[in-house]
Amino acid sequence: MKVTKQNLHQLICTKLTRAGLSASHADVVADVLVHADVRGVHSHGAMRVEYYAERISKGGTNVSPNFTFEKTGPCSAVLDGDNGAGHVAARQAMEHAVNMAKENGVAVVGVRRIGHSGALSYYVQQAAREGLIGISVCQSDPMVVPYGGAEAYYGTNPIAFAAPGEGNTLITFDMATTVQAWGKILHARSKHEAIPDTWAVDNQGVKTNDPFQVHTLLPIAGPKGYGLMMMVDVLSGILLGLPFGNRVSSMYHDLTEGRNLGQLHIVLDPSFFTNLEEFRCNITQTMRDLNSIQPAPGFEKVLYPGQNYDLIEQENEANGIEIVDEVYEYLVSDVIHYNKYDHKDPFAT
Repeated sequence: MKVTKQNLHQLICTKLTRAGLSASHADVVADVLVHADVRGVHSHGAMRVEYYAERISKGGTNVSPNFTFEKTGPCSAVLDGDNGAGHVAARQAMEHAVNMAKENGVAVVGVRRIGHSGALSYYVQQAAREGLIGISVCQSDPMVVPYGGAEAYYGTNPIAFAAPGEGNTLITFDMATTVQAWGKILHARSKHEAIPDTWAVDNQGVKTNDPFQVHTLLPIAGPKGYGLMMMVDVLSGILLGLPFGNRVSSMYHDLTEGRNLGQLHIVLDPSFFTNLEEFRCNITQTMRDLNSIQPAPGFEKVLYPGQNYDLIEQENEANGIEIVDEVYEYLVSDVIHYNKYDHKDPFAT
């Protein structure tokens, strides 16, 4: 089913407000989800709405949060999200970070006690559209085996980066520190499609291509991904005085309680380090250089990081966003949720 950005945004807003979220917060959440869907990252798009609706309706998302923002230094601050919608808290925290970086050149803003906040690319692009460099990391459910281990300890713990080129161009990079994000497993389940057997293992520790048999995810590049997810956990958990490692709350364990997740934004103003016009010119030149490199056999063109998603966004902006039929049917239905996530393990089907 293909839908326009505007139609998808309205469908998501309607469902979330019916679940109990305020119209203003629902608008922000919908904005982040549509951002993901239009870029083809459906694992972080509309397919998440039913889960959010169930958590909202059961009280696990605070629909009237008291966000507090405390500057802890000229370049540092913490926003406490009071376990409201993570998307709203993370966006507000990035707005603060942008303003601080414009004043001081650097900003580091922690976001503590929030729920799931969606695709990190949304927040780093907030900074890049202001002519700044944005970096964001966040912790997530323990569902990844550490290198050499047989039990889950860390989450997919993503990292995102964006920087401005000339005009309106941005270079954006957003990755999980696992071979693939958990949301991609959920997307495969929603489409009843197989997954590569390099993504995850079953409950016996054996690689599987069945998304419904996934028990634990695998870190990207073995010990390197393991080290990166440790770094993200320190920066977005331990640094903010939050639960860490396998103490991080499960997405599905108890939908009546807040998740107390953490996120960290780092923003840099290039003009404090170099000539801004030259910086933006060189970002654009980097993109051109990469595109001009001779492709290897089997490739048509070398893309700069994130360019594949930029191309998908252009296509979907023009022709509509393809949404899985089951997700669309849920969005247009009168059902708030099907009570299928609460008290499940992280690999609930």
